[in-house]
This record gives sequence, C-alpha cells and structure tokens, in this order.
Amino acid sequence: QVQLVESGGGLVQPGGSLRLSCVASGSFFNIGTMRWYRQAPGKQRELVAGINRGGATNYADTVKDRFTITRNNAKNTIYLQMDSLKSEDSGVYNCRADYLATWGSDPQASWGQGTQVTVSS
Repeated sequence: QVQLVESGGGLVQPGGSLRLSCVASGSFFNIGTMRWYRQAPGKQRELVAGINRGGATNYADTVKDRFTITRNNAKNTIYLQMDSLKSEDSGVYNCRADYLATWGSDPQASWGQGTQVTVSS
C-alpha cells in the first residue's frame, strides 16, 4: 500500500506563489504516474497536472504557464510550483499515485488527504 502526504498549502494573495509537495511511502514495487487534483467548494474535482516516471508532464489549460509539476523518483515525491495565483485556484489540492504493489500485480491508485490552498486578498 502507498500512503501519500501533501503539504505546502496555505493562504496567499493573488499574484503570489506556493509550492506543494506530495510524499509517497509504504510498501510497493513501483510508482507510475502521479497527479495533482483540486476541488473548490461546490465544484467537481479537476485534474491540475500529472507527471509520469520518466518526467513527461501534462497540465490543465487553466494552469499552463503558471504551474510547474516536477518529480524526484529517489524521494518518491512530486512538487507543484504554483505562480501567479488567482482566486479561482483556491481549493483542496489532492495528490494521486498510480502504483504496482508487487511485480505483475494490477495497477492501483492511492490518494492523499489534501492540502488547502486559498488565494485571497
């Protein structure tokens, strides 16, 4: 099983920056793609960014050129650098990891508890 712990959220003014981290731990064979999602009150959860083990990334159109996702495989950690933050970026940010528990096992997914990001003046 993989446990994910997010950190780095907080309150920031519009135009400011935050850096989120998500650390994976536990027993597993391999962690594949890791993703950041967010959910604002009254809205559906949406994919923000993803990164595979090789470093290939994808972003939601709403955050392209403002957010950067990176990964450190040795530390089983991903980061989300968020710049030029807007009020609409507010929400709970969750990390998700797709992984193999053992060699040849079916892929599984694990979610973190989330970290709150509030962009407000």
